[in-house]
Amino acid sequence: MTDTGNKLRKQLESANFDPKQYVKHLSQQSDGDRDLQEHRQKIQTLADETAQNLKKNVYKNYRQFIETAKEISYLESEMYQLSHILTEQKSIMETITQALLSTDKGEAAKEMQAAFPKETEEVKQRTLTTLLEKVEGCKNIMETPGRYLVYNGDLFEYDVDNMSQIQKVHAFLMNDCLLIATWLPNRRGAVRYKYNALYDLDSFAIVNVKDNAPMKDMFKILMFPDSRIFQAENSKIKKEWLEILDETKKNKVIKERHKKEEEPPHSPVRQDMPKNPFDEDEQVVCEEIVDLSMEWIQELPEDLDVCIAQRDFEGAVDLLDKLNEYLKDQPLTQPVKGLKVKVEERVRQLTEVLVFELSPDRSLRGGPKATRRAVSQLVRLGQSTKACELFLKNRAAAVQTAIRQLRIEGATLLYIHKLCNIFFTSLLETAKEFEMDFAGNTGCYSAFVVWSRSAMKMFVDAFSKQVFDSKESLSTAAECVKVAKEHCKQLSEIGLDLTFTLQSLLVKDVKAALQSYKEIIIEATKHRDSEEMWRKMNLMTPEALGKLKEEMRNCGISNFDQYTGDGCWVSLSYTIVAFTKQMMAFLEEGLKLYFPELHMVLLESLREIILVAVQHVDYSLRCEQDSEKKVFICHNASFLYETVLPVVEKRFEEGVGKPAKQLQDLRNGSRLIRVNPESTMSVV
Repeated sequence: MTDTGNKLRKQLESANFDPKQYVKHLSQQSDGDRDLQEHRQKIQTLADETAQNLKKNVYKNYRQFIETAKEISYLESEMYQLSHILTEQKSIMETITQALLSTDKGEAAKEMQAAFPKETEEVKQRTLTTLLEKVEGCKNIMETPGRYLVYNGDLFEYDVDNMSQIQKVHAFLMNDCLLIATWLPNRRGAVRYKYNALYDLDSFAIVNVKDNAPMKDMFKILMFPDSRIFQAENSKIKKEWLEILDETKKNKVIKERHKKEEEPPHSPVRQDMPKNPFDEDEQVVCEEIVDLSMEWIQELPEDLDVCIAQRDFEGAVDLLDKLNEYLKDQPLTQPVKGLKVKVEERVRQLTEVLVFELSPDRSLRGGPKATRRAVSQLVRLGQSTKACELFLKNRAAAVQTAIRQLRIEGATLLYIHKLCNIFFTSLLETAKEFEMDFAGNTGCYSAFVVWSRSAMKMFVDAFSKQVFDSKESLSTAAECVKVAKEHCKQLSEIGLDLTFTLQSLLVKDVKAALQSYKEIIIEATKHRDSEEMWRKMNLMTPEALGKLKEEMRNCGISNFDQYTGDGCWVSLSYTIVAFTKQMMAFLEEGLKLYFPELHMVLLESLREIILVAVQHVDYSLRCEQDSEKKVFICHNASFLYETVLPVVEKRFEEGVGKPAKQLQDLRNGSRLIRVNPESTMSVV
């Protein structure tokens, strides 16, 4: 850069640069339009240099930009993990605090009950009676002996679907049930509320609802398949409700357990038959009692409800496995049947949730691994067939979506590369995930093979639409098919060979492409034959002659030098040379597209193309009167029969692995052109 340019750059980069003042000063000092044009050119040159330097800096620091972005991504992931850990620790601390508070409350309650046992229960019963007098339609609630009030208060009920407020209610928590009463708009005397619902403490689960402004201080009562959401006046009252509900449910379980332990076991001895005093061998058959009083069994249905609500599928299946292991060798008594009925209902609900997780309507991001959680739990529940069906449907929808979202590029080969990469990578990942998820279920593998064939059909539909329906050239179609074959071979690493399926689905389109291009070559050959003058080729320049020699060597004709003369002349007709190049190109593209099912199609196409050239040479020999031209035609015929056709037969046999018998018969059965020393012809 010149000194003037450096000075101008420093002036423009200065901190106190004023554009208006600079333009005003420049216009005053310039002599005319020419000076302004020169100054404009300097500024434009400076702008171009600045832009070029900026591009160089961007390219220079491009890798640093990528590494910085990766570091930011890693940092974001670590911050998310740290936030998750802090949230878990906060939850643990809150659980410990609640446990300590409940312990303190329990000890205080025991002391109060020890000091005033009768008075406390009587006061609670009187309070409940007084409150229930204000509720319309619940006179029979106090008929249950030992029932008393634990807690009560006003709540607001919200709709579960749209979170809109429904009504104001008053809840009465008793030692064995929960009563929900609605407010009466028109009070009648002492009656304030109307009976709405009564829930046994064993029939529902309590779930805390996270605060999400403006929806705050809420908790949910789950009575599968239904649920209700209530809102307390503030966080303190909500906390009291959650703690007292949990404590009351636990107290009920403990009380029932103690009651069962205190009851003496009853032997089911039949009394209708008189006992034979002389029958000393008679044995009394007693039904074996299964111990279902353990705390984890009593709370199992409720724990399953909570696990399903919190999407803890692994925890729910672990509980079911634990129960099945415990009841494996136990007799099927009536209490066990009742427990199994409750558990089977939860299993049905859990299965429905897992099925929904695998439905194609859910998000398809994350690849096959995203389905592993739901699939593994369905397999553990003994639903392997359903898990297999849903997994494959999910993956089919994912593959179809990926293909549909693929951007159609202008270049067909580029699009096919992307299409094959997406499809075969997805198929490979799906196969590996399937093998991992259903390792112990060999019966599901046949379903995967059937699914693979249907997925391949979907791929071929998209492939053919872009390659064959758009009338691409035969060379482009051959390259695209070659790419698809190479990707298909990658599946062999997992023992899945879909090459035959791919070929059988493509054979119709490939056959049509070969026949179409054959017709094009035949029409082009006939058009050149109609203008044939049977003259030697003059390529004018050595470069053009060298290029033609190289093309012929690429076609497999190694002795082409003997057909070149002095200067840039070639002792062959333009028609024969063009025909040779076009036919050899067709053969090479046909070998790329070759399937065993297309053997006769390719062979017959080559035979028809060669037959057109043979017939043209034969016709020209019979019709030509000039002896010199007849000698030249014989020379071209010799090149065609003795050089080109053997190369075609050899290349076909190398590419296919079988000899081209039809081409050999065509060459041997054609007329042999011989030229005698006196330049006269004999046609045999």
